[in-house]
Amino acid sequence: MLMTPGLAFFYAGMVRAKSVLNMLMANVVCLVVVGLVWVVVGFDLTFGDDGAAGLIGSVGPPGDHWSVTQPAGFAGDGVPWPGGHAVPVVAFVMFQLMFAVITPALISGAVAERTRFWPWVVFVALWSVLVYAPVGHWVFAFDGFLAPDAVGGWIANRLQAVDFAGGTVVHINAGAAALALAIVLGRRRGWPDVVARPHNLPFTVLGAALLWFGWYGFNAGSALSADGLAALAFGNTTVATCAAVLAWLLVEQLRTGRPTTLGAASGAVAGLVAITPACGFVDLGGAIAIGAVAGVVCPLACALKWRLRLDDSLDVVALHLVGGLVGTLLVGVFGSTAVNAALPADGLVHGGGFTQLGRQAVAAGAVAGYSFVVTLALGYLIRFTLGFRASTEAEAGGLDLHEHAETGYDVTSTRSGIGPAGGAEGRFPPALPAPRHATDPGRIPVQNLPIPLDPHRDRRADPRHSRDPGVGIVPAPRRGQG
Repeated sequence: MLMTPGLAFFYAGMVRAKSVLNMLMANVVCLVVVGLVWVVVGFDLTFGDDGAAGLIGSVGPPGDHWSVTQPAGFAGDGVPWPGGHAVPVVAFVMFQLMFAVITPALISGAVAERTRFWPWVVFVALWSVLVYAPVGHWVFAFDGFLAPDAVGGWIANRLQAVDFAGGTVVHINAGAAALALAIVLGRRRGWPDVVARPHNLPFTVLGAALLWFGWYGFNAGSALSADGLAALAFGNTTVATCAAVLAWLLVEQLRTGRPTTLGAASGAVAGLVAITPACGFVDLGGAIAIGAVAGVVCPLACALKWRLRLDDSLDVVALHLVGGLVGTLLVGVFGSTAVNAALPADGLVHGGGFTQLGRQAVAAGAVAGYSFVVTLALGYLIRFTLGFRASTEAEAGGLDLHEHAETGYDVTSTRSGIGPAGGAEGRFPPALPAPRHATDPGRIPVQNLPIPLDPHRDRRADPRHSRDPGVGIVPAPRRGQG
């Protein structure tokens, strides 16, 4: 659960101050909405007994798995189901809920600063059922897990592609959906001529740190047991992320002459994404290699949005779609059955040929294609019915005020102790008062404060404010120009 607030801070620091609360809300509401959808129908659709050729699970009565005595697991050699490492189904439901929550939250970064709140809530609810649940069933639902005769999804059991902790289900899925939704909503006002400066990079670093910490639960926890496999996933997650950060910073140094804080935070996420599908199938060298490849490929992918003129606001496609593809495919290169006997075939460097690499490619392509097409259709449906994108006036003035009637930073002027000091007034701000004269000793409304021009407020393609390390610095336009 910590990862979703972590993602909220990671994203919120990169948007402008006038939309920081909207970005936080877009992430936190995923926990609220998916939390209910998941326990009612989502878990059954994802992990329930197969209902249609490995494509979707069947739905039972709500609360059917809400039992403290019902186990889940696999039969072992001479050990009947649920085997020696059974887990309570309720614990598994809650563990997998965290995957289901963060996946639509990831998408929000692609359409930051221009999305209406309530249509976004509807999108999250529908997307978690129409996209996440089927993809999760394909990849995560194994035969014989919830019951001895349970039948799972086609990728896990027929194709035999592997994904240890969500490279396809979470990252490729979210990245492809982010690409589709960025197309549906279009570009922000003025982009790419004017590039918004991240308003609070310490927020972003805090969010990256929380994500890194929470990721250990994702990856090591996917072993479903406190054993050597969990320890391997823990270690691989660490070294891959370290390699990715260093590689990203070196790319920045070579291309622009300076490593950046935003680059370090982004490199960490890129490494975490890439190692996710592979962390339980590769050795130390493979983990470092996967992290290093992600740290080079993902920043180069960030540059593509400028050439394609695709306004993926916070580079969800470059980090999650591309990073997820890197990790998923490289399982077929660095994976080893000596590390994990559950891997169907050795990877390329361990003499296994192209068999597993081909399986991984089919799985990645199927997930990306399905997610993109269904998200595109769902996005356009909401756009033409509810209205998905905020108005021009709301976008210009900031979504915090327009969508939520509040601001992230209350700039006030106080004299002689007059001003908000807690209590009802401090907690519930009154309606905006009529403008007062600047000499009035009372509170001066924010909109009347003289705010000096900030020459750094909007930058044209400045690499310090963009993940694209190849963008050059151009002087910021004055008001009314550009």
